[in-house]
Amino acid sequence: MTYRWPTRLDVDAFATINRRRLLQGLGTSALVTATGGLFSGRVWANPVFPANPFALGVASGDPAPDGFVIWTKIAPRPLEHGSGMPKKTVEVDWMVGADPHLRQVVQQGKALARPELGHAVHVEVGDLEPARNYFYRFTIGDERSRLGRARTLPAPGSPIGQIRFGVAGCQRYEDGFFTAYRHLAQERFDFVFHYGDYIYEHRILRPGDRNLRVARVMPGEPDEIHTLDDYRHRYAVYKSDVDLQLAHASAPFLMSYDDHEVDNNWASDISEENVPRELFLLRRAAAFQAWYEHMPVRRALIPRGPDMLMYRRFAIGDLLIMNVLDTRHYRSDQACGDRVKPDCKEALDAARTMLGERQERWLTDSFKGASGRWTVLGQQVMMMRIDYDADPNVVGLNMDAWDGAPVARQRLLTAAEEAKLANLVVLTGDVHSHWAGEFKRSFGDENSQSVGVEFTGTSIASGGDGFDSNDWSTSVLAQNPHVKLFNSQRGYTRHVVTPERWQADFRVLDKVSTRGGKVSTRSSLVAESGKSVLMPL
Repeated sequence: MTYRWPTRLDVDAFATINRRRLLQGLGTSALVTATGGLFSGRVWANPVFPANPFALGVASGDPAPDGFVIWTKIAPRPLEHGSGMPKKTVEVDWMVGADPHLRQVVQQGKALARPELGHAVHVEVGDLEPARNYFYRFTIGDERSRLGRARTLPAPGSPIGQIRFGVAGCQRYEDGFFTAYRHLAQERFDFVFHYGDYIYEHRILRPGDRNLRVARVMPGEPDEIHTLDDYRHRYAVYKSDVDLQLAHASAPFLMSYDDHEVDNNWASDISEENVPRELFLLRRAAAFQAWYEHMPVRRALIPRGPDMLMYRRFAIGDLLIMNVLDTRHYRSDQACGDRVKPDCKEALDAARTMLGERQERWLTDSFKGASGRWTVLGQQVMMMRIDYDADPNVVGLNMDAWDGAPVARQRLLTAAEEAKLANLVVLTGDVHSHWAGEFKRSFGDENSQSVGVEFTGTSIASGGDGFDSNDWSTSVLAQNPHVKLFNSQRGYTRHVVTPERWQADFRVLDKVSTRGGKVSTRSSLVAESGKSVLMPL
């Protein structure tokens, strides 16, 4: 059967054709290109590298009860054009063991790192036991990668006493060091949800270019990125960071993207600069391919030109269902010209969407048969209503967040209520600060019932050292009584979930402008099962 990809990607057909047709019979040595053909190329025999070919580290991701993805990218000179690699295919050995010394090997094989994917390797490891640690390594001849730790998920429906996971994202290179990732790595989480902004697409910043301190300067003279080579180089700069490599090697990641992996505040096929649609889609295609090449994700996420099916679901025992959402690819353009705006009537249009019709239906249909104790929406932009204007007589709402599509938000919350979801939890990033709050049945009535909670994680580095609170945040908290926490230091969040309660620990660093920042817990909030109310620990 010949399948023709439509101009506008049908995500249901994508999922079906990708998993059931194109990938049947394909091993780790065969992948599908953006145009549907098979990659080709002769294997480079007995390769000799000018430097460590695993300079960008290793990673695992998209865990399942029987396995996970393990990733690396062959790049002996990652900041050079082509990463110091010839246009040849390289055979890579991989090994997964039940112990950190790899004495108990449980899976092993060979993968091909091909130039069509920038010599990235994605191995989908299966036939493993649920809810246990595994360790992995890649080798080419005598060259060995660092050791990585991964963990399988508990079997769906199996009783789970506790899950510990981290949430992190927003890591602008020039704004600070990735020290938070070093501390996150020491947590040895079951998994980490990354909410996006893995890279930033802007031109290089140097000291004096802005008021905010430039903590470190990207190597070379990079301008704003547009082409596949541009995006590949930017990922190489970021992934060369040792602290980021430690984090990836410590636990499997559930990856998503936000705006800066493509273009600031992009929406569907519309760029911030309003370049012609066909040109922006070329840029989006390059960005999506580079994202796929550098992320530990499954082959189901291989982009088809400017389209990619990123949203997906993870069932974790009987404890929680984790929905990873895409709030960029299918959304409406920002209302009223974007940014924080008062009294934006355009935002109230019922046709406005954050998820698109198919993704929204996929999500709300799943509410009806939800089997986990907690239903989680892992996404990118703030969902709860926030009045950002310190003037009590003015309501300023962020048009890039769900406040730019409040009718779509209400549809989602109503669907959750009608499905009688006992515990709706939303995990968010984007705004470079810690927030925690409650979803109200009616955000115009602070006495209305809470129907869910949201934990927004701060940035790893974006925004520099930041601050704990100031006069503005004090005023904003007073105007938003459903918000229980604000903090604008850098860090990550730690979540400890049991059948009885959800605890969120907001981890912060005293500084990221220099190395060696100290980490502490700024606050811990708890939601008891069935109550959708946040209380301090």
